[in-house]
Amino acid sequence: MAEGETNIDAATMLERAGFDAEESVLTRRQAEVLALREHGLTQSAIGDRLGTSRANVSAVERAARDNVERSRETIAFADALVAPIRVTVETGDKLYDVPGRVYEAADKAGVKVNQTAPDLMRTVGREAGDAVDGGRVVEPILVGVTLDDTVRVRRRR
Repeated sequence: MAEGETNIDAATMLERAGFDAEESVLTRRQAEVLALREHGLTQSAIGDRLGTSRANVSAVERAARDNVERSRETIAFADALVAPIRVTVETGDKLYDVPGRVYEAADKAGVKVNQTAPDLMRTVGREAGDAVDGGRVVEPILVGVTLDDTVRVRRRR
């Protein structure tokens, strides 16, 4: 076996995770590649296992990760549509000021936000990714909070 390869079977992994190709945005091959990569296999080892090239595995993995990211964006968009709390944060704004703005919007909407200011800052910073740098917003974002207290952060385009 190649370095990083295990005896784990991709089909078993997908079954355990409840993968359903009819319901997923991923093809079965994309799901297999992601599952095997998550278990430490290299692209070359996956190519050997699946009878294809490392370059093909790389392309399949890239497409799968793009599909996952697009799905996350779609969910964030759908949540933002129905979120009673929506706060636009502009380039140059301080991350430190975001919780106060979210709490103010929540008060106006009659919704309770169950996160402390530091927790909210961490969530927004993590979800915004590189749209926040050094405590400053470097790309406009939209912070939404759903009725079930889920914080969603989207880049404004």
